[in-house]
Formats: sequence, C-alpha cells, structure tokens
Amino acid sequence: MNWSLIENNLINISFALLLITLLTYWLNLILINFQILNSFGTICTIITNLSLGSSLLIRWINNKYFPLSNLYESLIFLTWCLTFVHLVIEKQNNSKIIGAISAPISLFIIAFSSFALPIEMKDASPLVPALRSNWLMMHVSIMMISYATLILGSLLSILFLIIYKTKSFKSQMKQANQLNNNNNFKIYFQENGQRSDVSHKHSYLLFNRLDILQSIDYLSYRIIGLGFPLLTIGIIAGAVWANEAWGSYWSWDPKETWAMITWLIFAAYLHSRLSKSWQGEKPAILASVGFIIVWICYLGVNFLGKGLHSYGWLS
Repeated sequence: MNWSLIENNLINISFALLLITLLTYWLNLILINFQILNSFGTICTIITNLSLGSSLLIRWINNKYFPLSNLYESLIFLTWCLTFVHLVIEKQNNSKIIGAISAPISLFIIAFSSFALPIEMKDASPLVPALRSNWLMMHVSIMMISYATLILGSLLSILFLIIYKTKSFKSQMKQANQLNNNNNFKIYFQENGQRSDVSHKHSYLLFNRLDILQSIDYLSYRIIGLGFPLLTIGIIAGAVWANEAWGSYWSWDPKETWAMITWLIFAAYLHSRLSKSWQGEKPAILASVGFIIVWICYLGVNFLGKGLHSYGWLS
C-alpha cells in the first residue's frame, strides 16, 4: 500500500475542507442564526482534524518517530492544533466567530506547507541525536498547542481593534455619549472599557454592536488565559529537556529568548486584565503585538537565526 499517496490525499482533502469551512463560517456571519451552516462548518472542521491527525499518524508509524522533526511536519501539526482548539472553544462557547478567524489561518498554513515548501523539505529524515527523546512529544506538542491557542486569542484581539477603530463605531460612540448626557443614557461598553447598563428605546443597534465587541474581547481573554499556562508548561518541559540533552536548563538560544519574550508579552496582557489596570483597547493592542511575537518565536528565529533549535528547518 502506498502510504505516502494516502498521506498526500489526506492533506489535499484537508485543504479542500478548510476552504469550504472558510466559506461556510463567513457566510454564516452574514446569515445570522443560520444554524445549518454553523453545524456544517463544525462537521467540516471535525473531518479536517481527523484527516490531518490520520496523515500525521501514518507518518509516525512509517518513520518510527513523532512527526515534528522538520518544517513541513511542524506546520501540519500546527494546523491540526488550530482545528482542535477551534472545536474545543466552539463547543465551550457556542461561538461562530472563532470558526471565522480559525479557518483562514489554518487554510493559509496548510497551503503554504503544501505548495510553497520544496518537495525535499517534505521528506522524512532521521532525527538528530538531541531529538531522540520522549521529551520531543511532550515539549514540542505542548508548545505547538499553546501557539495555536495564543494565535486564535490574539486574532480575536485584532478583530476587536478593527471593529473598535472603525469610523462608524466611533460615530456611534459619540452619539451614545450625547444620549447619555441628554437622556440619562448609559452605554454597555464605554471607551474606557467599563461596563454599565443600557436603557433607551433607540439603543438597540448600538447595543448589538457593543455586545459583539464585548463578547470578542471576553472570548479573546479566555482563550489567551488558556494558552498562557500551556506555554509556561511547554517552556519548563523544554528547560528540563535541554538540561538532559545539553547539560544546561537555559542557554539564551534565539528560540529560548523569543519564547521568554512571548511569555512576558502575554503575562503582561493577563496581568493588565486581572488587575483591571487596562480595559478595552490597550490590552487588545498588547495581545495583537503578541500575535507577531508568536510567529517570530515559531518561524522567525528558524528562518533567520542560528542556534540549537535550528535543526530540521530551512537551515
């Protein structure tokens, strides 16, 4: 049996399903409360997740190692993580917004891994000595799941800022403040991020807009709050593995340095939210910066930097 062909077909099926999923979730945002579309998008995501998982399992069985040794395998695993986290969050929160932002980034990653990478980079190669450890599965898989979670949380913060910064929204905010001054009208989500009650018969449209904004902000906070402990566990596991492989818990390798920067960015975000020192726009900006930092940590240092984590990638 040609397992390589089956694996390739599973990746192609995943790409097609992610494209359908993207169109489904975006169409569902237009057709509000169209439950059939939302259910269809979820089913497509489940099949995509199973297809990606099966392709990784085939690679694992054939090559006798956990498939995280090169760029291609890592990108496929990240896509699997994104679809998995998407399904978990969607079930927990019953939110179709997460699918609308998860599908595009998943589709982009699998397209890049399938069409942009050279064929030789997709081939499995023997693991270098430092990777021949049970820590590979624990450290790298937890880090990848944390990256996927933080990416989705950060994307929601970017969406929050896009809505918040639109001229029409600021115009509605100004109108709301005028109503507040003239008719004792209190808005739900003011510019300083503080919550209050809504009581005005002409406020429905504004309330709906602000309610969506509040929901996006809260969902982003919850997702980042889930990804941060995973990132912490992943870094600790990596330090233990580094001591076992190289005799040092921390060597300020480029990957380790950027992992620490990523941790500090999201630690600052969560601190600002827990202490309520920042609300609304400012923490969303910090989380949006975190989106860029995650990608630098995940890909940037491997494309441009040199260090102990550069093996198995473009270098």
